[in-house]
Amino acid sequence: MNRIRFLQMIFSCCFAFALTTANAGATKAAPKKPPRAGAEIIATSPASDWRDVAPTDLLVMDLPQGQVLIELAKRFAPAHAANIRTLAHQAYYDGLAIIRVQDNYVTQWGDPNGDDAKLAKSLGTAAAKVPVEFSVAYKGLPITKLKDVDGWASVTGFVDGFPVAAEPKQNKAWLTHCYGMVGAGRGEAVDSSTGAELYAIIGNAPRGLDLNITVVGRVLRGMEHLAALPRGGINMGFYDKPEQYHPITKVRLAADIAENERPRIEVLKSDSKTWADLLNAKRFRGGWFVHSFGHTDVCTTSVPVRNKP
Repeated sequence: MNRIRFLQMIFSCCFAFALTTANAGATKAAPKKPPRAGAEIIATSPASDWRDVAPTDLLVMDLPQGQVLIELAKRFAPAHAANIRTLAHQAYYDGLAIIRVQDNYVTQWGDPNGDDAKLAKSLGTAAAKVPVEFSVAYKGLPITKLKDVDGWASVTGFVDGFPVAAEPKQNKAWLTHCYGMVGAGRGEAVDSSTGAELYAIIGNAPRGLDLNITVVGRVLRGMEHLAALPRGGINMGFYDKPEQYHPITKVRLAADIAENERPRIEVLKSDSKTWADLLNAKRFRGGWFVHSFGHTDVCTTSVPVRNKP
């Protein structure tokens, strides 16, 4: 056998072995029993697997097109959450507007005159400067980890229903920019966000924003009222004319609303068996699906919300 033929054989064997190994790593064993559908898993979940949303952490935003409910992430952004509560208490957001809708990216709201010191609405007793809250300590964080690989962090999972990424060796964890997450808009200065201007992710998860902006919460209900708005102009989705703005009727904390008028909702506990079952149902699809990848990620599935029975 000549040298060229020998090398070709060696190359073919090595390539076949590598391909077989890669495929073996990519293929995950499906459950022996067919997975239940997500709707069935939720319908049969015990009441103990659900938690109430604290009225002091629930923002109720009324828009002409409907209501948006946002839970504040006080564990990850306590200073921003406190400032947002203050702003809501004093009706700061009432009469402001949605000023930006960028396709596959964000819907942003705040004071259209916020950059003009003479015309900007007063923050009242709210802080004009809030510390950066890009991340928190990983150690001691009650995270329910995902076993699935993530390209943005060595660890991902959920805490209190919020999607989280982390680097344990750096003792750092942060909220991820998944669909429906809410962040505090900022300028060039890293500590220029106060919560007076907010945005919600309405497209594919822009994870490159992680650790660059303080994430303050998650939309629990009403995403359709933020995601279905007309898109803005070529300037990053900002509306070109004031008449294009979408008015905000009012924003209140649920704690400031009469108890019999508050939204009554529950969030699935992300450390519950129901959530584990839902994640597995996402990994191993049945029914209509012909192929299932045996994989999910931190932004593919959001923690369910329901009306309190």
